[in-house]
Amino acid sequence: MRDLPVFTTENGVASLVLKEIPYRQEAYIRILDSLTPEELLKECIGFCRAAGAEKIYAADHPCCEEYPVHTRVLKLRGSCPEWETEANLFPVQEHTLPQWLKIYNEKMRNVDNASYMTEQQGMDLVKNGNAYFVHKDAKLLGITAVKDNQILALASCVPGGGSEIIATLCRSLGIDQPELEVASTNQKALSLYEKTGFIAVEEKSLWRRVF
Repeated sequence: MRDLPVFTTENGVASLVLKEIPYRQEAYIRILDSLTPEELLKECIGFCRAAGAEKIYAADHPCCEEYPVHTRVLKLRGSCPEWETEANLFPVQEHTLPQWLKIYNEKMRNVDNASYMTEQQGMDLVKNGNAYFVHKDAKLLGITAVKDNQILALASCVPGGGSEIIATLCRSLGIDQPELEVASTNQKALSLYEKTGFIAVEEKSLWRRVF
């Protein structure tokens, strides 16, 4: 199932995220340009339903305001934790990517606005050196992916491991002000990041449940 960055009808242009339908039965809509956005939204919803979506969300357009808020995607910014850790980063290799993907997709399966990661997306992370396992005392602490100062993914495999993974990233990669995005409904992650010193600096998008 492929996304449709440009979905055009006589009522306007939208962007449809459909790739989550096989994994989460969810689709996402953004109205890009329309003189009749309500009609365009109806067409988008109908198309997504026909493609198999059981839950449909739309964002950032006044025509969606009558629908209930599902979640907000927040940009958070933090500082490097001032404590030492003995954990270490190990870059993901092609032969270890299946294990990394398995952990990532299992951890993100029930997280709002988290997307399923395909093998090709994982290979892109490996190619660019962005994906890591985090080990401490020969045990797997968790996984992460990072680009520059942006934490793209983080999943702990042990209780309370998230803070140590962040500290390891900052120490090992020299990140002073890490940034990440998180859904407002992901209270467990928000609590972790707030305890680690992150604060919300921007609302990236607001998603509403339209079906």
